[in-house]
Amino acid sequence: MSQWQVDSWRSKPILQQPQYDDPARLADVEATLKSYPPLVFAEETRELFRQLGDVAEGNGFLLQGGDCAESFSEFNAPKIRDTFKVLLQMAIVLTFAGRCPVTKVARMAGQYAKPRSSDLETINGVTLPSYRGDIINSFEFTEAARRPDPNRLLDAYHRSAATLNLLRAFAQGGLADLHQVNRWNMAFVENNPLKDRYQDMARRLQDTLSFMDVIGINAKNTPTLHETSLFTSHEALLLNYEQALTRIDTLTGKPYNCSAHMVWIGERTRQLDHAHVEFFRGIHNPIGVKVGPSMQDDDLIRLIDALNPNNEAGRLTLITRMGADNLEDNLPRLLRRVKAEGRKVVWSSDPMHGNTKKASSGYKTRNFDDILREIQQFFAAHRAEGTHPGGIHLEMTGQHVTECTGGAYQISDDDLAEAYRTQCDPRLNADQVLEMAFLVADHLRAD
Repeated sequence: MSQWQVDSWRSKPILQQPQYDDPARLADVEATLKSYPPLVFAEETRELFRQLGDVAEGNGFLLQGGDCAESFSEFNAPKIRDTFKVLLQMAIVLTFAGRCPVTKVARMAGQYAKPRSSDLETINGVTLPSYRGDIINSFEFTEAARRPDPNRLLDAYHRSAATLNLLRAFAQGGLADLHQVNRWNMAFVENNPLKDRYQDMARRLQDTLSFMDVIGINAKNTPTLHETSLFTSHEALLLNYEQALTRIDTLTGKPYNCSAHMVWIGERTRQLDHAHVEFFRGIHNPIGVKVGPSMQDDDLIRLIDALNPNNEAGRLTLITRMGADNLEDNLPRLLRRVKAEGRKVVWSSDPMHGNTKKASSGYKTRNFDDILREIQQFFAAHRAEGTHPGGIHLEMTGQHVTECTGGAYQISDDDLAEAYRTQCDPRLNADQVLEMAFLVADHLRAD
């Protein structure tokens, strides 16, 4: 392939981009972003690379989750805290019950852009540009709100910086203390309809922590009991934003996208000769790419080689989004081919996007059982092929929304209107996602 430059993607075809009315203002915003401090430090990114390398070798598990799309209007400390807490709860369950180190990557501090199936949206006979995420335009269905605004790139940067600041404070300031997290889990167990199934693990974890306290291993002398590491990620859809935040690391001399620790390419923008693959192949972050049921074996190998030419473990995560009705017919052949070719990748399951449907009430939703079924099939396929099921990638929130049906609380189609708050895709709520963690831990322990 041709020599890479930070702007070489601009000479390639590109999809899923907004059309701005004022190119001069857009250029000014890009220049301003280029002058701003990076959002993450390259050394943090290298630590994530190392941890994902362990996952690729079968010695860990990736937990990646957060909002479908972050919202400017819901940018507040309680929402950030609640998502942080539920990610931590999931990680503790997976680590303790699954006996497996867990790398935590949040879809936060930058997940503001969303690809859309159509450029236009029609409501009551009125047609306007589709909502593409708050970094581009507004959810309100008016001509002014739907017009792409370059200033929103700056708004997204500042909100991402504030979110990162708070996440770091939570991770290092005591909120991540294992004793606290287990108390949260005990509360979940007490109130959940399936509490008899879960209370044994929570009690065993409490016994373990109590024993460690007795023999002198506590938060004061063992930092890992008191703090944690949490990395950030988002779909890098707007390449002008990503380019503006790409920096040359002073320690290594290599380019890093400093908008997040990890970024990924979506299913709609992974064409081998297009702009997104061109940009991604040159940055040194850990990167991901979504893989749907239409992916062909040869195309996947070509994509892997373009994005990870040195075959480095931890560089590339393949995030499968097949759908519960399609995975069994498509994932095994890809696993076999990648294994036969000796490619080192992390395999992660996105069980959300292939299982979206419209409820009888008219709301777009996903069913808990379909999500779980795809995860179960993901583990079964890896078990059959002798490969490592390396992670899960969930659209979720720490809030008690009603957007996905099913789960232990049996949310029905009629319940969706009670607290349906997403501006894009339906998310698992706090109870559903923790329930999912206990069920996934069963599969980790079996493997």
